[in-house]
Amino acid sequence: MMRVLVVNPNSSLEVTEGIASALRPLGNIFDVVRQERGPATIRTDEDVATAAEAFASCIASENADGYITACFSDPGLDLARARVDKPVVGAQEAAILAACATAERFGIISLSERAIPRHLTRIEALGCLDKLVAELPLRDVSAADSGRDPNVYRHVLALGEELRDRGAGGIVLGCAGMAQLAARLEGDIGVPVIDPVAAAGRLMLSKLDVSS
Repeated sequence: MMRVLVVNPNSSLEVTEGIASALRPLGNIFDVVRQERGPATIRTDEDVATAAEAFASCIASENADGYITACFSDPGLDLARARVDKPVVGAQEAAILAACATAERFGIISLSERAIPRHLTRIEALGCLDKLVAELPLRDVSAADSGRDPNVYRHVLALGEELRDRGAGGIVLGCAGMAQLAARLEGDIGVPVIDPVAAAGRLMLSKLDVSS
């Protein structure tokens, strides 16, 4: 049976379990692990750089048919692609491509304002910056709390409504920790909501030519 190694670059068990739950409907080929010595949340550029090297080192010692870096900053994506000859997918890249295929214009809800510049760099590289309505941040919440705290969801909902009202035909959740919010938010605001984890899983299945 095929195996896809999915690496959560932070140490949060709750986020790791949420990633596994988001991928479960797509099949049983996804093996989700976490970086136990990583930060609880990927916040800074230094966190991203450290996570990038950890991801690249992890996949070098793991034999799999494909690899996913399950963080919206896509840590280690380019580095890993340079080191292995198997498909490597990033959560942000997959979500942005899915958003561009879903709507003429889209918006992003991110964990914090400090993450936005690095996200925009990636979006521009993908050629999708002109489709972005805006990326609106939460107030520096943790990756784990972004998906489980009722107070945080109220803020997520408000940002989703603002992006929709500004013309976004699709909303991207800018953290793997928010994966479990996708269906609820979509029902509440009435436009498609893209979970980056599920988007990464679907993109990987297409690269492996596996039907879900």
